[in-house]
Amino acid sequence: MVKNILFLLVLLAVLGYTTSKKANSVDPELEKLASLMEGKFSSELQSKTDSSYFNISLVMTPIWTNRTDGKWLYVEQADASTLDKPYRQRVYHLQHPSKNIFTSDIYTIKNAISFAGLQNDQLKKDKLSFDLIELKEGCTVTLTKNKDTYEGGTNVDKCPSDLRGAKYTTTKIVLTEGKLHSWDQGFDATGKQVWGATKGGYIFIKQ
Repeated sequence: MVKNILFLLVLLAVLGYTTSKKANSVDPELEKLASLMEGKFSSELQSKTDSSYFNISLVMTPIWTNRTDGKWLYVEQADASTLDKPYRQRVYHLQHPSKNIFTSDIYTIKNAISFAGLQNDQLKKDKLSFDLIELKEGCTVTLTKNKDTYEGGTNVDKCPSDLRGAKYTTTKIVLTEGKLHSWDQGFDATGKQVWGATKGGYIFIKQ
């Protein structure tokens, strides 16, 4: 009886250690992707060589770093001349569902403007809670890794949009060390583009 009890205690201890180890395990591939995305980016160089592109600031900041369900980023885009008035604020949830495949779920933020400049404000970071974000259904970005390049985007016409007469929006991404190529476009019900760059995506260089 005593031997059985000791065996059970040892078994439970081993199982507990294994579960704890799994919960605290680090995914180096996901960490690598997150490290490439985190930081400050700018399209200033592109805007100087092609006036049809604006000088845009893009900042991606880690949040909720204690969570174990992937990597979470606060994302803010603004015209370089009005950094205090971002035109897009999102939360990205990065995951690694299978080999060489990564996903980024996109979330909107309630009363987003109150979190403008969060990347430089610890109080705003502390105030941004999970109940203040809402998943944008159909807008998940899927990336495939090929050597040192991550490339992909949204599923064709699944991400809804009502901006400037659009019915849906698409995103195409190419990410490499120090550079993010991002092309967002809005299309109406007939498939005609109604907003977004027409010649190609924005090229953001990491600062």
